[in-house]
Amino acid sequence: MKTKIILISIFLFALQNFSQTNYYIPRNVLKAYEKGTRSFDGKPGEKYWQNSSDYKIKARIDPKTRILTGSETIVYSNNSPDTLKEIVIRLYPNISKPSSKRDFNIPDNALTDGVKISSFRFNQNEMNHYDKNIFKFSGTNLRVILTDKIAPSSKAIIDINWSFEIPSTSFARMGTYDSTSFFIAYWYPQMAVYDDIDGWDYNEYTGFTEMYNDFSNFDVEITVPNGFHIWSTGVWQNPDEILSNEFLKRYEQAKQSDEVVRIFTKEDLTNQNRYKSRDDFHTFRFKADYVPDFAFGMSNHYLWDAVSYLTPENKRVYIAAAYKESSKDFVDVAYYAKETIKYFSEELPAIPFPYPSCTVWNGSGGMEYPMIVNNGSAQSKEGTVGVTSHEIAHQYMPFYMGINERKHAFMDEGWAVMLPFDFQERMTEGAQPRERNASGFEYVAGYDMEMPLLVPSNLLSGYSYRVSAYSRPGLAYDFLRDFLGKEKFLKALHHYMKRWNGKHPIPYDFYFSFNEAVGEDLYWYWKPWFFEFGYPDLAIKSYELKDGILKVEIERKGNLPVPIKLILMDNENMIKELYYTADVWKSGNSIFKVSVDNVKDINKIILGSAKIPDSNRNDNEVLISR
Repeated sequence: MKTKIILISIFLFALQNFSQTNYYIPRNVLKAYEKGTRSFDGKPGEKYWQNSSDYKIKARIDPKTRILTGSETIVYSNNSPDTLKEIVIRLYPNISKPSSKRDFNIPDNALTDGVKISSFRFNQNEMNHYDKNIFKFSGTNLRVILTDKIAPSSKAIIDINWSFEIPSTSFARMGTYDSTSFFIAYWYPQMAVYDDIDGWDYNEYTGFTEMYNDFSNFDVEITVPNGFHIWSTGVWQNPDEILSNEFLKRYEQAKQSDEVVRIFTKEDLTNQNRYKSRDDFHTFRFKADYVPDFAFGMSNHYLWDAVSYLTPENKRVYIAAAYKESSKDFVDVAYYAKETIKYFSEELPAIPFPYPSCTVWNGSGGMEYPMIVNNGSAQSKEGTVGVTSHEIAHQYMPFYMGINERKHAFMDEGWAVMLPFDFQERMTEGAQPRERNASGFEYVAGYDMEMPLLVPSNLLSGYSYRVSAYSRPGLAYDFLRDFLGKEKFLKALHHYMKRWNGKHPIPYDFYFSFNEAVGEDLYWYWKPWFFEFGYPDLAIKSYELKDGILKVEIERKGNLPVPIKLILMDNENMIKELYYTADVWKSGNSIFKVSVDNVKDINKIILGSAKIPDSNRNDNEVLISR
């Protein structure tokens, strides 16, 4: 009892000190601090835990009928202190059922009957999956009520046989891209996350919000007709059984090559001897360890390029592009992907690429999965570099970091916007990723559709979701780096990432880790950018030019702290440029005073920049009479 009283006292003391900073923390999140799974200094708590699964999956695909038939064994590890009375399994293909909830309309030819379960066993015991008292289907979720409960620190074995029809078109990040090309994602019965914040994740997949998965191990076999190739999450286990000698040599060469190797060229696609087997079907096998998901693309007519990159840890990353001949920009995508991974590994976030492989599969749009992304073709180099680098950035967040982007999409999409800014500007002359992002936010900032980042992502839709997930946090992270400086920012980012990679960080783990790393409470910045309604708006309040001394008062009309850029002009000639990072607003002041000596021959003062959002630019320019 004495020990319990001491622990409660320590918690209340920490909570009292913590509350003095006025951070708002939801009640369900506070419980995690009380239980000791999280800590107010940003570290995982002493009692932090997370669950995991081992998946062994066998799938067979008939491209003519578009039927995927699968069997899987899941070994689920309950590392929590709780006895689990039910399990929650995600049946993602059910999003295409006519009765399912969706965040957008889909064409009729994308509708299917969803997942059909033919058998279900729990700990070797067959269960009647038609019993509605035990099997409770809701959209993409299946709750299974257990009589044989899962005790803490124990494992359960789940065996499922299932099938579903691949939609005849592509939507919700997977489906059919042409008659013999398919991207298969959100496809296997998957254990939902049971965590220290909410328990089971009951949120259904409705289209917008994406990943929140435990870290798991995958052993996957995929059987397809001979002539089809598979590009996938994980490391390919049997290339020597699939590829004929000539193409096996090219593949092995690419795994060690610093230059792009063309493994399947246009001419090779008519070669009937690309594959060793003469059987009607062949089976690809992949393994992936400690990743949050598994996806793959397949086609019988895609070109295939590959290259490799040696990380600072002296590990080779195999990098590939698989694409249709008509996607002319994709001839350079393997190279762009390599340069992207090099930049991320060596510059920002300056953490060696965490996976052994990465493939860019040519589908549509842009969507990330561990070690593989599904990207459409772009009309410009800037577009191709942009989507390639953005989607590969997700290999760090949410995958390496285990983020719950169903609730906190800004914790990964915002980083995927910001991290490649420098790379995108460097790779393409005239590229303007910062300007586009600022413009996108400026367009809706402060309107009633724009929500604080604290609002869970699954409660948002349309433009509200996009601004919350992408543009606003992208700006916030970039301006944070700007005022901290590259060295201090990188130190703080590493502090956060090294603590939480392979785990499930929440926003407060990010805030508190950064606070500790930089040695100060950044609440003055976190509060307006992440917790509050608001918008950026700076104005020139007044100016005085006397005896060669220019004095300018900059007013912060909006609540978001943004940098200040002042340009002094003489007709069309820039005389002087001044720049101040966002921490000039640190004290909470609404006026910032600028004084410039030796000023003469100016007739205009311009406030702002296309890289700095401003909701009202009508008060950003003054003319000076001479």
